[in-house]
Amino acid sequence: MPKKRSKGVYMISSVAEQYGIHPQTLRLYEREGLLMPSRSDGNTRLYTDEDLERLEVILQLTRELGVNLAGVEIILNMREKMAAMQRQIEEFVATLNKEIATQLQQQPSPEPSHSLIPVAQPIPVPVTNPASAAKPAERSRKKEAGGR
Repeated sequence: MPKKRSKGVYMISSVAEQYGIHPQTLRLYEREGLLMPSRSDGNTRLYTDEDLERLEVILQLTRELGVNLAGVEIILNMREKMAAMQRQIEEFVATLNKEIATQLQQQPSPEPSHSLIPVAQPIPVPVTNPASAAKPAERSRKKEAGGR
């Protein structure tokens, strides 16, 4: 459904004609808070390219998916929140990467490491023979049972 357009602003009549909707529909979308066109000095509604992209989403939701205006409002608000969260995550990851790079520069590595998590060297643990470890316990039980 995307329409080809040039950079600039568009008046309500040209937007209505371009998308095949009545100008009153655009005014309704504005009243409902779904669209917020800027205004000229003469108070004429001026739709930007971003407004037209938002209108395309609104029209897709209402025409193709059958979503009512209340649902469209919820979906648009959720999309805005998701975009804000995505920006926050990207900023966090960038900050985290900078912090990791700074810490890696401050700590010289004794040997090249290709792992994400440092691997600890194994500590030798004395291993006892399970058979010899069981014999003293058996002897004490035999003594208690009658000394056989």
